[in-house]
Amino acid sequence: MLIGIDWGGTKIEGVAMERDGRELLRLREPTPRHDYLGCLQTIRTMVDALESRTGRTGSLGIGIPGSLEPKTRLGKGASSTWLLGQPVEKDLHAVLQRDIRVENDADCFAASEAVDGAGAGYNVVFAVILGSGVGAGLAVGGKAHHGPNNSGGEWGHNPLPFPDITEISGRPCYCGRHGCMETWVSGRAFEAEYTRHTDQALLAREIIEKMRNGDRLAGLLWDRYIDRVARGLATVVNSLDPDVLVMGGGMSNVDELYRDLPQALAKRTFSTVFHTPIVKARHGDSSGVRGAAWLWI
Repeated sequence: MLIGIDWGGTKIEGVAMERDGRELLRLREPTPRHDYLGCLQTIRTMVDALESRTGRTGSLGIGIPGSLEPKTRLGKGASSTWLLGQPVEKDLHAVLQRDIRVENDADCFAASEAVDGAGAGYNVVFAVILGSGVGAGLAVGGKAHHGPNNSGGEWGHNPLPFPDITEISGRPCYCGRHGCMETWVSGRAFEAEYTRHTDQALLAREIIEKMRNGDRLAGLLWDRYIDRVARGLATVVNSLDPDVLVMGGGMSNVDELYRDLPQALAKRTFSTVFHTPIVKARHGDSSGVRGAAWLWI
């Protein structure tokens, strides 16, 4: 049996799976935000529950909202900032008292979609997360690619390309820089853009509904959002030219993304043609937890 844990910024999810991908049990708990020790204990309790309720033990993979520095194995690049500088792998091992494999959650997402998701059958899969934060994972031959700095796929912290005068010098990001893609194309950024224009706070899905009902401002903000996503992904296509772009996160559930993004991206790439499929993640927000389980395959 395979056990995967997705340690997210808002939820911690666990799954028990057979080696052929069939799910036996799934559990979910709210993340104890800004409580590092509380997160560790939640994961321990969840693993115990998965094994006791299935009556089986399993290998354990964990996806974290950040990555590990390759030499010190300290947490880095985490939007859940309470992981930064922590000996995450060492502490998880101490709490769980077993062999574990720990990787970035976006890499787990990419691997999941490459193995048996929307990217299955493609060699180079670039999996994009457009959620409350923004990130990406890269899978080659069905396995996540990390690189010597454990930074493969950190697309969310590249600057927005080709900024216009209103986008310079960019918005502040939690990472300490300005103008990161995360500050422009996350779900929260989309909501903040609407609030800046109206002084009214709406959820992304409510703004999208307004756009569908013909609201002019919502439509303009959606067009601007698509253009920014296209600008960001054009740099990926120009440098990597992946075989498929798999979209995840809350904004990936907007059907119009798949109608509008291909033509917008085609206008931004260096090549005169753009044939790359842009597809929705097959496993949705469960891809991360499934990818964590696949770490032992």
